Amino acid sequence: MRQAPIIIVGGGIGGLAAAIALAQKDFQVTVLERASRYQEIGAGIQLGPNAFHAFDRLALGDAARSIAVFIDQLRLMDAISAEEITNIDLTDYFRRRFGNPYAVVHRGDLHGILVRACETNANVTLRTDCDVVGYEQNGARATALLKSGERISGCLLIGADGLRSRIRQQVVGDGAPRIAGHTTYRSVIPTEQMPEDLRWNAATLWAGAKCHLVHYPLSGWKVFNLAITCHNDPVEAVAARPVSHDEVLEGFRDVHPRAKAIIHHGKDWKAWVTCDRDPTDRWIDGRVVLLGDAAHPMLQYFAQGACMALEDAVCLADELDKAQGDLDHALEQYRNARLLRTARVQLGARELGNHVYHPSGVHALLRNQLMREISLERFCENLAWLYQSPFPEPTSDAVRGGVRS
Repeated sequence: MRQAPIIIVGGGIGGLAAAIALAQKDFQVTVLERASRYQEIGAGIQLGPNAFHAFDRLALGDAARSIAVFIDQLRLMDAISAEEITNIDLTDYFRRRFGNPYAVVHRGDLHGILVRACETNANVTLRTDCDVVGYEQNGARATALLKSGERISGCLLIGADGLRSRIRQQVVGDGAPRIAGHTTYRSVIPTEQMPEDLRWNAATLWAGAKCHLVHYPLSGWKVFNLAITCHNDPVEAVAARPVSHDEVLEGFRDVHPRAKAIIHHGKDWKAWVTCDRDPTDRWIDGRVVLLGDAAHPMLQYFAQGACMALEDAVCLADELDKAQGDLDHALEQYRNARLLRTARVQLGARELGNHVYHPSGVHALLRNQLMREISLERFCENLAWLYQSPFPEPTSDAVRGGVRS
């Protein structure tokens, strides 16, 4: 048994993945979740091949693939004219190029896989109702301070408590998240309620003027995920706020009726005001380190938030394993390995949202022309930095799940 325990604050995808990665290397881990039970809010998320590289390293590749829908295309539509701008084939060439597929999953299903993996690992303790308000440390140990007054100590504390991380506020002190000016509305509907002519096996994005719409199938094609975003300059950050159909429609009145039909079929819409933070290299404070959205919160436009958190988890566990007790060195190596990659995604996501998904007029026409000129091979080459595995090749085939189609 390694020196123990390691304390993880936050029981989302990143925190649980870190717990699994560390437990598999014989670290003792305690996860502190603020809520009364382990659950995820939200619906569909997209997983690039790099996410499956991480799942394979966690020995969860087959489990993740079992709940995924492997889409055949990324499809870009013009929301004003309803014409297809381009589509990217994600089948044979793409999967051979990156060694894994592109998929969509229900966030709750994915979270459930991680919870079960933690529950069945004797090295992981999952706790709920643990509202961590800060930490203290003395050079050799870090202590999570709970609102209840309880103190939980370990050799290391990992802040995986998301966009509004209290651990980050003590490490970085950069205040409230940056409001990006966009609102995303989400709904999940039964597949039979999706317009039949739009039931594509694709992650489809309709790009409009100051707005875009995304849809794709989930949960074995039982439902469709709808996520639509408009640039409406909100001043207050909200999450999962129920909204009326008329409020949702307001930001999409200029889109083509074919795209607007997607909104009319949505039910029980909820709103999220999109937020991120500027990249920082301040991930470490002694025996405290940040992971996932606590370290590098990003807008959704690269569809990489969960993917980056999964990569963080694998990387941090690898560095702690190699360091053989030299935690200071391990944390520096982890931060250095992850910093520029995650910053590139953070800043790239901002550019996609403003300059690819939401332009109008001549800017949109130019976007359409440039996107039509991109071949599948060039698309893959442009994103090789992102989708190729960032991890060293494993020494055993035991943790590799292979490609499923």
